[in-house]
Amino acid sequence: MCAHAVSVSLKSVNGVNSVDVSLNQGLATVTLKSGNTITMEQLQRAITKNGFTTKQSNVVVTGTLLSDNGKVTLRVSGSNELFGLVPQNQQIKDFSHLSGKSVTVEGVIPETKKGTRPDTIAVHSITGA
Repeated sequence: MCAHAVSVSLKSVNGVNSVDVSLNQGLATVTLKSGNTITMEQLQRAITKNGFTTKQSNVVVTGTLLSDNGKVTLRVSGSNELFGLVPQNQQIKDFSHLSGKSVTVEGVIPETKKGTRPDTIAVHSITGA
């Protein structure tokens, strides 16, 4: 019943394609429709309004890489959300050469305190066009 409530809540967010919830694993897998404008904050609200807490989120996200004074951020396609990028291994410690280009980032958005907007992605891999 609880998994159903989380699933229904996430599916009600405009732009969600599919949802698979496992309360045993504490995991919700959300697939978004192409061209969506969903923010992480919207997804988190859909979960927390049912009394559940959000944990870290594994993500694959596409956007434009921006670089300003050594700080690298990702502007997410569709939602225009900005996330600071934190490299998680030596192989990807410098991706500023991709500034201004469309990239796909795989990584983790760390758990945030209640009421706090997620603003960083711990990058596992990044590929650019």
